[in-house]
Amino acid sequence: MTKVLTAYFSRAGENYFNGNIEAVEKGNTEVCAETIQKLTGCDLFRIETVNGYSDQYKACTEEAKKEKENHARPALKDDKDIADYDTIILCYPNWWGTMPMGVFTFLESHDFAGKNVLPLCTHEGSRLGMSTTDLRKKIPDAKIRCGLAVQGSNVYEAEETIEEWLKEEGVL
Repeated sequence: MTKVLTAYFSRAGENYFNGNIEAVEKGNTEVCAETIQKLTGCDLFRIETVNGYSDQYKACTEEAKKEKENHARPALKDDKDIADYDTIILCYPNWWGTMPMGVFTFLESHDFAGKNVLPLCTHEGSRLGMSTTDLRKKIPDAKIRCGLAVQGSNVYEAEETIEEWLKEEGVL
């Protein structure tokens, strides 16, 4: 039987929605990760950096930009042993065209050889960006499956789309 883990990075606070900045209590990517857990019964792990990010959208984007420019690998609050999992559903927002740097820290901390990795990226117009290309570079021995881009402002209406994707990728 396939053992599935959904590992996700998400941020609450101010987010960009359809051209406006609005505060949210739960990050868009967390909503998607919880939907996946509801549909699959998989284990859930939150990728969280020791030093969080500003709740203010513009300040957070500047923090993320600096981290990307510096190829930062921020320390994580916790870790998860992924050895027993066959499939990792990796959920993250699109930050500056790729994954947040904390996700890179998570990727570089584990052996993904032979694992199926399904990327789900929340965005507000930039889709998956370069994230799947970056995944292939960072974890070349993993089987990177078809990714799903979910518009952040639509996460609460995305259950059916996520369910179809999971079926197409053989998780459901």
